[in-house]
Parts: sequence; structure tokens; C-alpha cells
Amino acid sequence: MKTLYIECHMGAAGDMLMSALYELLEDKEGFLKTMNGLGLPGVHVEAAPGVSGGIAGTHMKVTVHDQEELEHDHDHHKHEQDHHHHEHEHDHHHDHGHDHHHHDHDHDHGHDHHHHDHDHDHDHPHAHKHEHEHEHHHHHATPGHIAEIIDALALPEEVKANARAVYDAIARAEAKAHGCPVGDVHYHEVGALDAVADVTGVCYAIYLLQPDRVVVSPVHVGSGTVKCAHGIMPVPAPATANLLAGVPVYGGEVMGELCTPTGAALLTHFAQSFGPMPPMSGSAVGCGVGTKVFAGRANCVRAFLGEDAQSANGSITELVCNIDDMTPEALAFAAARLLELGALDVYTVPGTMKKGRPGHVLTVLCEEDQEAELARAVLEQTTTIGLRVRRCGKYFLTPGSRTVETPWGPVQVKTAQGFGVSKAAPEYESAAALARANGLPIQTVLQEAAKGL
Repeated sequence: MKTLYIECHMGAAGDMLMSALYELLEDKEGFLKTMNGLGLPGVHVEAAPGVSGGIAGTHMKVTVHDQEELEHDHDHHKHEQDHHHHEHEHDHHHDHGHDHHHHDHDHDHGHDHHHHDHDHDHDHPHAHKHEHEHEHHHHHATPGHIAEIIDALALPEEVKANARAVYDAIARAEAKAHGCPVGDVHYHEVGALDAVADVTGVCYAIYLLQPDRVVVSPVHVGSGTVKCAHGIMPVPAPATANLLAGVPVYGGEVMGELCTPTGAALLTHFAQSFGPMPPMSGSAVGCGVGTKVFAGRANCVRAFLGEDAQSANGSITELVCNIDDMTPEALAFAAARLLELGALDVYTVPGTMKKGRPGHVLTVLCEEDQEAELARAVLEQTTTIGLRVRRCGKYFLTPGSRTVETPWGPVQVKTAQGFGVSKAAPEYESAAALARANGLPIQTVLQEAAKGL
């Protein structure tokens, strides 16, 4: 199985992740050409060699209208600053000991350039912010505005859907951190054009690499506090902590913000699991380095792409029993109830039971932690007095969704990818709703939707 393993021993930021994945691409020039033809006004992406702690790698230099650092910062700042939500600001201010880049570059490091921008503002007198604040309107950095920018980019729909999902996650985390509705989130970092380039660059690189599985190491978040426009923020910043809920993280003696909200959102969006590197063969290694210097430590994110020795990519539990003394109506009712109680799937297969009686083999599929609850439900809802438990390895394609346009409106499409296989099929209920509303046979709607697959 083609597995991508991302090592975050010094946290993660958008640009560093893009740099590491870039090194794994076969057509590096094609990637840069696409990134520079996205339609982001004035944005230029360039891969530059870098070294950190004796490890050579790449850092992506992103500029807007040829400006880096201060001036650029200010621009971004404007976005953020005027946007009261600390979220962003703090993002940036991550001056933390990282370079001052906008959050997502912060730790990064190697982006002083564009990233500096963000922090710069902060690190610099607030005067800049205020001047810019007056000139910028909040709509420059709302989640809706960012979605519009992404929708207009010259990228495959799957890439844009992933980029929008990453930004949605950041907006939700920021809103929760600051106690405001998602629609009121205004952030500079997330609104900056170079940040859009980082997020879409990571999404596009993963699209090109097509891994069957993405595994991420426990995430080093840093420690201490970070200066914000609104004061001092603890590390990890509140939005980052929200995004990493349920993910294995650790701090330590390194002072500063190592994992940014953007880095956290990208990792949690793509990772199927977090943990140690699985057994892998034929691995290629990509290294994204930052410019910030940490004594005795290489400031980098590494990405490994190889064949995972593990065959199955998941597990599932089967609860099985034979039933020969229930009416069809009663068995159908029991199957429906088991689904309502949380079973992943329930089905019956006809067969001949003991004493030549016709009956059914009932199978209930569930997650391992549902086993006890659903086993009791099978005993309660059916006439069986016992059942068997099977714990199985499972091969599965990663599900997703998108929409395709038809003359009557959009139709939802289910997608599935993995193991070198890609599938897409119109969603029945979505097509059926359009068919009913327009007095059409469902086949007409399905055939039109299939043209967009």
C-alpha cells in the first residue's frame, strides 16, 4: 500500500509541509508552473535550497507582488489585524521564536520572506496595523471570501474541495477559541494570499502523490507563550489546540510555537492515523526546512513515501448468528433496529439450518468499540440465544464527495480512492430529488450527472 508518512518532530506549518511534499514529486517544474498559474494576483512560488541543523532540504519562497517581509507583512496584517480575532493575530505573532511569519509560516521558517509578513506586523509597532486597518474591510478575510478565492483557482475540483475543508476547519477552531460565530471569524493569516498558496500547494501535492494512506507522527507543538496583538497566548495557541483535539501531541524544552493552526488543519484533514512510522520499503524522503534556528535541532518537516508492508488498512468486527424461527417481518424489523442502534451494516443470507429448516445467517458489521453494545442488541432484537464474533482486517477505499452540475441543478457525487483505484458515482437521493422536482425519470438525471464525472 502506497503510504505517506509525515514526521513532525518540530511541529508543522503550511509552507514547510508544502516544501517536504514538493521534494517527493516527480514533476517538480510542473508543480511550480501550476502554482504560479493559479490566478492568485501577484503570487510567486519558488523552491529554494535550504539547510537546517546539518540537514539539507527545500523551503518554498512565496512572494506577493515581489514583496517579502515587512511590506508584505503589512498587507497581510491588514487583513488580520483589522480582524479583531486574536486568532489570527496570534497566529502571526507567533513570533514565537519562530521567524515571524504568519502563522503558518511561522515556525517555519524558511519563509521568513513571506511569512514574515505576518508577524512583522506584530513584531513591529502597532501603528502599521492601525494604518492598514482603516484601509481594509473585514470581507477581505472572512471564510466566505477565502472560499471564493479557492473556487476561482485553476486546480482540480478535488484539490479545491480539500483546501476549502482545511479553511473551514481553521475557521471553526478559531470561532471556538474566541467564542464567536464562524461567520464572524476574520483572520489575517488565513486571508493572506501566500497562505492560500501554502494550503492549496499542500492539497495539490498530495493529489499528485495519490497516497493510499497518510500517517502522521505525534506532533511537537512547542512550549511557553507567544506574543499576540491581544496579549500573551499559551502554546499551543487555542485554535491549534482545538484542531489537534484527539491527536497525540507533546511539548518539551523548545520554546515557541512549532505547530501553527494551518499546519494542524492540514495534518488532521489528511491523516488517517497518528503514530510511529509503519514498516515501509522503497521510501523516498522529502525535507522541508525553515530558516529559524534552534540550537542543536534541525528545523524541518520530513515526508516519507513508500510501500507499507501492512496489507489491510483497517479493521472491522462481525457479529454473526443463524436464525430459523423468525418471520420475515420480525427479522426485517430487527435488522432495521440494529442499524438505528449504530451498526455499520446489517444483512442476511438465506441458508438451510439444522433439521433441514430454512433460515438466515444474520451478520452485523460494527466498530470494535461497539461490539458489546450491539451483541446485546442482537440477543434482544432476535430469537437467537448466541452469536459469534469475528475481528477482521479490512481493505477500504477512502470515501469523499463532490458535486457535478446538471441543467437542473447540482448532484452530489460519492467518491472513493485508494490502492491505485479511483471511483465516482452520483448519489441516488440527490439525483432522485432533482428528478422529482423536475418531473424527470431518474435515469435522465443520472446520465447527465455521469457526464461530469
